[in-house]
Amino acid sequence: MTANDDVQQELQRLQAENAALRAELDETNQGVLALYGELDAQAEQLRQVSELKSRFLSYMSHEFRTPLGSILSMTRLLDDGMDGPLTDEQRRQVRFVTASTTELREMVDDLLDLAKIEAGRITISPGWFDLMDLFSALRGMFRPLVDGDQRVDLVFEDPPPLPMLFTDDKKLAQILRNYISNALKFTVEGTVVVSAAPEGDDRLRFTVRDTGIGIAPELLPTLFEDFVQVDSPLQQRLRGTGLGLSLCKRFAGLLGGTVEADSTPGVGSAFHVVLPVTLHEGETCDATH
Repeated sequence: MTANDDVQQELQRLQAENAALRAELDETNQGVLALYGELDAQAEQLRQVSELKSRFLSYMSHEFRTPLGSILSMTRLLDDGMDGPLTDEQRRQVRFVTASTTELREMVDDLLDLAKIEAGRITISPGWFDLMDLFSALRGMFRPLVDGDQRVDLVFEDPPPLPMLFTDDKKLAQILRNYISNALKFTVEGTVVVSAAPEGDDRLRFTVRDTGIGIAPELLPTLFEDFVQVDSPLQQRLRGTGLGLSLCKRFAGLLGGTVEADSTPGVGSAFHVVLPVTLHEGETCDATH
């Protein structure tokens, strides 16, 4: 066999190996393309499921709000004596219905906000406002609750001199309102203090501190996740969706801020939200997670 024959055989062998390699690569590519196609199909299914869930939550929330509003209107008329004076027991029962309906409406509002956030339909409307005006509005909002319970004091500390804030005051108010509401629920007696202080050169730390039952350390890392609730005797009596703190985290992200919590069981808890004094375009975070 000549040297030329050896070269030809080697070339044929290499060509056969190349052909086998190409066939293997083609098969692998087809498998990868099929996998990509399957992943795309699953992603589309997940997107459709998420959209359906958001639509369902939004639809049901709207459907619940109308009858709940009617119930609150009727209890308000009864409490005002529209159909004649009520006995003490009747007034107590009417106020019980009002409190239960209000709590249910808050749950519905939380679900509606969650649906809007996950669907990307929540909007941020920043504007200039004075912090003292916000504190004054919150104080007036909670006065009926606090005045009826002499065991808990709600205190708004006068903040140090601060500049005007440029952010969405309604979203900030919703965060603080949720913090205060939780603090009042889980403080049998004592004090709930709302305060604000500078954090660095361009941020503010809002804090709601209570002397309530406190939270176990192992529960703190998950407090701001969806549907998480603190396991306590009070929580068994005061049920909720477990969405309030999760929405606080998402709203804070939309405002370019963060949330934190620290607590000592039997001593009390403190919930914080740290926000920029001025919300700049592009400073918001993804609030869908």
